[in-house]
Amino acid sequence: MVYAGNIEAYAMTCSEPGEPMIGGFATWRNVPVTFDKVDTPNTTVTAANYLRLTPNTEGSPFAHNIEIGLYAEKTGKTTHTYGPKWTELGKNGGKTKAITAGVDPAKPDGRNHTYMLVRKATGDQWDVLYDFNTVGSTTDQLKVVPGATNRIDTGLELIGHQYIDVPQIANRMQFMDGNKTWRQVATKNTAKVVTLPACSASKKPPNCLNAKLTDNTSFAQWTVSKPRKAAAAAAGTTNTFSLMQPPAMHAPVLYNGVDQTSLQQCLTDEPDRCLNTVPGLAECVQTIRQCNAATPPSELTGQRRLINEEDVIAQAAVAFHVDPRDVTVTTAAARSAVADDQQVWHVTSAQATPGLRPSGRTYVGFEATYSVFGGQLLEACWGDMCRD
Repeated sequence: MVYAGNIEAYAMTCSEPGEPMIGGFATWRNVPVTFDKVDTPNTTVTAANYLRLTPNTEGSPFAHNIEIGLYAEKTGKTTHTYGPKWTELGKNGGKTKAITAGVDPAKPDGRNHTYMLVRKATGDQWDVLYDFNTVGSTTDQLKVVPGATNRIDTGLELIGHQYIDVPQIANRMQFMDGNKTWRQVATKNTAKVVTLPACSASKKPPNCLNAKLTDNTSFAQWTVSKPRKAAAAAAGTTNTFSLMQPPAMHAPVLYNGVDQTSLQQCLTDEPDRCLNTVPGLAECVQTIRQCNAATPPSELTGQRRLINEEDVIAQAAVAFHVDPRDVTVTTAAARSAVADDQQVWHVTSAQATPGLRPSGRTYVGFEATYSVFGGQLLEACWGDMCRD
């Protein structure tokens, strides 16, 4: 993925550990993202804070990759969606799925959440974990090879930045080396890409970003924010959340070998240290990969409205960069990503599309499923990933 462009703005770190990498981990809080209450019919206005891992960059630095993160998308003049999802980009297509399991994953309440990618014990594919539970697996990633032929990125991406306010997000990231040890990337192996000027007296919102890498010799924290108004930038962007309490436990204290009381407290206090401090967690992540008992199904949240056929066609056409006249839509029963009684729109097109993560290529066709109430993208595929 090229971090440049007139429409998109970035505050990213791009790291090459310099050795084989078989896991990636990041954590940050669910912060509130707000949008201007104006019509933006020709732009999918989005704020995305994510972890992206490219297992093999031997052929290209923008090859097959996996992304997991938190996404807020403006769906109307006064409405938006909010929540985590993961994406895989393969040789001839891609797929995206919303993550709805967990403790309030779609609430901007300041709770810490964790995002993890771990290569399977055999083969070249990866498991995707949210709050230490598997939520999906890849199907088209390349083989991990010796040497510095991989990459791990984290940070903030914006489309339509002038309409968005993002308070401070503190990204902490680690990678797993070939010895199955979680480590921080060396500072010398990390590059920063910030495409808007730093906010200052002369560079004012909405056309500026705040970004800072806290480090000594290794990557500690990448702190980013995108103020919408000058007052917010002048006042600072530090979040003040009330102390989140660990969720009430209605499950065994020990779950798949993991001390659940210790895990829930760690997720509340220092999630980037859980793999080292919670008894049984590191072993569970590498084997069973269902390690967190406090993961009830969650409802979709956000400022929502009933989405009609015309709305969802327009939304999909803008997102996939196709002519709305070439989009077909039907209603359908909910898939596994949502509650059983949830109605969805199923959208298809056979037209060429760059997909949801443009990489300079186009693919033949896409399919997407949207919530009827709210318009949240639940899952999508483009190109050959729709034919797997």
